[in-house]
Amino acid sequence: MNWKKSLVIALSAITVMAAVAGCSSDKAADDNGQKKIGVIQLVEHPALDAANKGFVEALASKGYKDGDKIKIDQQNAQADQSNLNSISQRFVSDKKDLVLAIATPAAQSMANATKDIPVVGTAITNYEIAKLVQSDAHPGANVTGTSDATPAEQQLDLILKLVPNLRTMGVIYSSSEVNSQIQVDEMKKLAAAKGITVVESTVSNVNDIQQAAQNLVNQNVQAVYTPTDNVLASAMANLASITDNAKIPVFPADEGMAKTGGVASYSVDYYKLGYQAGLMAAKILAGEAKPADMAIEHQKDFKLYINDERAQKLGITIPEELRKQVK
Repeated sequence: MNWKKSLVIALSAITVMAAVAGCSSDKAADDNGQKKIGVIQLVEHPALDAANKGFVEALASKGYKDGDKIKIDQQNAQADQSNLNSISQRFVSDKKDLVLAIATPAAQSMANATKDIPVVGTAITNYEIAKLVQSDAHPGANVTGTSDATPAEQQLDLILKLVPNLRTMGVIYSSSEVNSQIQVDEMKKLAAAKGITVVESTVSNVNDIQQAAQNLVNQNVQAVYTPTDNVLASAMANLASITDNAKIPVFPADEGMAKTGGVASYSVDYYKLGYQAGLMAAKILAGEAKPADMAIEHQKDFKLYINDERAQKLGITIPEELRKQVK
């Protein structure tokens, strides 16, 4: 009887040891000591895609290459809030070492899901108003990153150079995006100071864009301004299909949007913006800095883009002084 009992105990011990060894082996196979990086992107469009690419390449430049020291988990929410929440919760469950959040809703979702995992944002206009940080200079928690705030005054000056008799300007943006509202409010103040009337038209999703554009056309606007808005950025062709027919130029706050539906824009370089975010993330991964102490970074130089084909189509002459600025 005793020998049978001893045999059972021995076999049980072997089973437990094998299970432990198996778990250790599985864990090693899962991560191989790699740091786990999550990327949560609001939606697919050129500006956000460029920021994503810049982030990954900046990490690689600092020795954090995907598949080597780190393993990057890329997720796109397809502009769906429930997807953002699910991805954020999964990243927390997976215990990611760091998360890149591309666009304000993605960062807000991630910030609501965790106060511990470092979150680096990019393609976000105003971190303070979005309630992601205590202040740009001293974020104070687990979120930091780069801002895509564009020069509204410079944008308005550009519009006036191309539409010199401008008296009524339309603006179109998503009513659910706080960053869009910030940009529109700033543009309205600048326009009012120059005696320009601003007519607003908002959308909830891409299906609203054509009707919102037609509303502006019906109110005889002479030009349309669009902020860096994720809903519009993903469907600028919908807007252009209405404004082009009415011979009304559109001036987006982003180069990618201008390429698909606008005339000209002073824009941040989203690849460089993502690259900046990647350099910040590398410092966090190396233990050289913490998000709470890393000030929000902004781009200082803005790129002028001119869509010559659309300008010609709308009968807009581009001054030589502007052409000289195009790089």
